[in-house]
Amino acid sequence: MTARAVRAPGSLDLELAWEAVSGVLAPTPVVPSALAPDALLKLETFQPTGAFKVRGALAAVAALPDGTPAVTASAGNHGLGMGYAAARSGADVTVVVSTRASRVKVERIGAFPVRLVQHGDTYDEAEAHAMTLPGHYVSPYNDPAVIAGQGTIGRELDAQADGPLTVIAPVGGGGLLAGLSLWARERGGVRIVGVESAVSRGVSASVAAGRVVEVEVGETFADGLPGNLEAGCVTPQVIGADAVLTAVTDAEIRAALRWLFAEHGLVAEGAGAAGVAAVLAGKVEITGRPVVVVSGRNITVPTYTEALQNP
Repeated sequence: MTARAVRAPGSLDLELAWEAVSGVLAPTPVVPSALAPDALLKLETFQPTGAFKVRGALAAVAALPDGTPAVTASAGNHGLGMGYAAARSGADVTVVVSTRASRVKVERIGAFPVRLVQHGDTYDEAEAHAMTLPGHYVSPYNDPAVIAGQGTIGRELDAQADGPLTVIAPVGGGGLLAGLSLWARERGGVRIVGVESAVSRGVSASVAAGRVVEVEVGETFADGLPGNLEAGCVTPQVIGADAVLTAVTDAEIRAALRWLFAEHGLVAEGAGAAGVAAVLAGKVEITGRPVVVVSGRNITVPTYTEALQNP
């Protein structure tokens, strides 16, 4: 497939995204944690859709020309965000998910005023199909407004966390890490650490190569993390060499889910706990006050209980 022409976001995009997001969403809380000395958890699990991706969706829908229909692909949480944005704005939105997408997320997307299409066995297949449908394609990660929308987490941290920071966040397609990197360059004194699944390291491979490369993708219960990048994706260049990328196993993510429940009474999905998993596993060098983004809570009860009960 020919690469789409997607521009990298800049400071103006971050400003416009902040206007769109802060006008709708209250800042999510930060809570002190014994995870590491002086650590904070940034709880995106408190978003109305249960995950951070509502930020990028609101920014992207706000950036659409009036009357322009939107189409997107999603592993679940971006679709929920687009549904939430459609319900608020009346935008015409189509969401494509794979036939293996999380059942709880698909059911919740269907409750919003969107066209819901299930296609293919993987996210990559759903994404390829979505790009063939009419409308403006809003990528969950390869879109300047979406990236800037995720970067509004950083704008909230400006008022919530003093001093030099090490901000740790999960990485799937890299939209969240790119948004945080965009903000970090604006603020200064921030080190960004991204955490991938050990079976899906497309972003780190692409950052290292200086271009998008395809990698083998394995199975993981953390459904928000696996998948290859769209051809020509801008997230690796926005993330750049300044960010540090590491990876965690499913066993380490399950340990993080149990830790969040036992220590904080918090429910998180697999991808949402990836940052906590990396710190618990000793895979993050902390050089400033650690802030770990707990990015989402949308997980089925059977998957969650299995993770709590089995190492």
